[in-house]
Amino acid sequence: VDEALRGGGHLLVQAGTGTGKSLGYLAPALAWSHESGERVIIATATLALQAQLATKDIPAALTAAERVIGTRQRAAVVKGRSNYACLLKVRQGTVDDDQAALLSAVEVAQTVRSSGGSAEMLLGAEVLALREWAEEQAEAEALGDRDAAPSHSPKAWAQVSVASRECVGAAKCPFGEECFVERSRLVSRQADVVVTNHTLLAIDAIQGTKTLPERGAIVIDEAHDLVDRVTGAVSAELSPQQVERALRQAVALITDGDLADDLATTTALFTRALDLGEPDRVGRSSQLLLEALLLLAAAFKRAETAVQPGRGGGDEDEELLLRTTVAAACGDIWQVADRMAALDDADVVWVSERPQFGRQLVVAPLDVAQVMQQQVFAETVTVLTSATLKVGGQFEPLARQVGFSVSAPTASDPDAGRVFGVVGDDFGWRGLDVGSPFDYQRQGICYFGRHLTPPGRDGICDDALAEIAELLWAAGGRTLGLFASQRNAEAATAYCRRLLPELSVLCQGEAQLSELTRRFIAEPTTSLFGTLSLWQGVDVPGETCRLVIIDKIPFPRPDDPLLQARQQAVADSGGNGFMQVAATHAGLLLAQGAGRLIRRPTDRGVVAILDPRIVTARYGSFLRESLPPFWTTTELDDAVDALRRLNEN
Repeated sequence: VDEALRGGGHLLVQAGTGTGKSLGYLAPALAWSHESGERVIIATATLALQAQLATKDIPAALTAAERVIGTRQRAAVVKGRSNYACLLKVRQGTVDDDQAALLSAVEVAQTVRSSGGSAEMLLGAEVLALREWAEEQAEAEALGDRDAAPSHSPKAWAQVSVASRECVGAAKCPFGEECFVERSRLVSRQADVVVTNHTLLAIDAIQGTKTLPERGAIVIDEAHDLVDRVTGAVSAELSPQQVERALRQAVALITDGDLADDLATTTALFTRALDLGEPDRVGRSSQLLLEALLLLAAAFKRAETAVQPGRGGGDEDEELLLRTTVAAACGDIWQVADRMAALDDADVVWVSERPQFGRQLVVAPLDVAQVMQQQVFAETVTVLTSATLKVGGQFEPLARQVGFSVSAPTASDPDAGRVFGVVGDDFGWRGLDVGSPFDYQRQGICYFGRHLTPPGRDGICDDALAEIAELLWAAGGRTLGLFASQRNAEAATAYCRRLLPELSVLCQGEAQLSELTRRFIAEPTTSLFGTLSLWQGVDVPGETCRLVIIDKIPFPRPDDPLLQARQQAVADSGGNGFMQVAATHAGLLLAQGAGRLIRRPTDRGVVAILDPRIVTARYGSFLRESLPPFWTTTELDDAVDALRRLNEN
């Protein structure tokens, strides 16, 4: 990391769990920042790591650095606008509650929560508590950060916060001088190290919002998630419900009857065109839908202008916030509709079918590599790190996806890997695997169910269910089940509960995931079955997790229009679309899922992958190379015997 920051080029570092990645990049980053006077941005994927850095790792590193350099450097956290309370929204609204005169709002919320009051009462009490807290934050000149707020629901937080486009702007806001977001941005401009997230980094770079301060270097932690986060940041959705909601809000504010009629007509046309099409990628042949989008964009563009603050003659705080919010909703619709109608070669547009809410349109970037290369890597030296960056035993698959070109090596370093040139970038890049503190060969077994029925569309097979139950029995519970679908997770849960009633099996969806995870950690013999959200971020060391079951190779859905478009684009350029897109995606997820087993040097256990294709298919070796270097077997008895010995001890 030190060499990269001092001109050595971009760096991809794979550092296994327990290596100490955070301090590994913080120490050289602080030293380089002190010597160069430049700022370092650290971007993470998850709020959990962001909080860990801000409250634990960075303060420890700052204290250590201070003893060496003699001065204490400054750190700051920058989040999206909706993570901070909005004083205009706090002060322009009211919640009637006679109890507030006798108790603090926090006490009211706690009383309602403990006494099982109605949802409406609890919401009102939580909003009161949040408003009281926000005023305390303003008086203390603090940041109004959601993480510091009293206990609340998402609905309550929505009553005291605004999204970026709903903000009236510090210049117009009567409380602009006290604004928490502006204060957080000011603090970040005075900091040596700024912690943010992948999404905000992407939006800042791509849209040029200047939310983040100038920087001399970037560290991207949890970099295996970068492509998905950037894709999400520059994707958009458009649904009939969203359009109809904006229509109702706009019509209540505009006085032009013709415009109101146009909004209603184009909204109905859009909904009809969406219903007449098929859930598939939108192309030039989708004339009715494209025409509806253009008309929708034009109407809502006019509506955005018509509802702007000042148009209705009111300048009260509530009127200002209402008009700004409705204008933002109209603006979002016309911009997204216009983008979708353009069918730009850089975008993929498709109709998706939602189980509960019906159809919607989605637009996503075909490729984020070029955007990241031009907007991030060409400007700033960047260190990307994670426990899982190598796929198929190589850095190249992920390097391609994030925007590094892969060509013949221009130099060699036997200790660090290969160095490549990056198109349009003077830095170049290098991959480095620093290994792991764990002895995977001695600590874990990876069992491949070679003899099992290959997975199909009809859900999990009977022979796989039987093996899940046998493995669960041998482990005495203590199992994290990672399933390809909710249907498979529920089927396995029902089967094991019926066959092994003495063992407790929890299933995602039966309660809040945080509560299920808490029980899984607190009750060593309890098992937890679930889907994608359990593949990453679940850290359960010790005997609570002795067995990780993966029912199916986690390929993305083959009918996903974005996946299909990305694979076709790779094939059109002469590459292997399946390997570079689908297999790379599956390899990263497999590595993350299998990584749930060994979290400490004392951990022992088994990873069971019940999809025979990981052994029998041509791409199997590529996927196996993505896994930690466990001792491997295709014999079920080996896994069962090992789990029984662990359970007996």
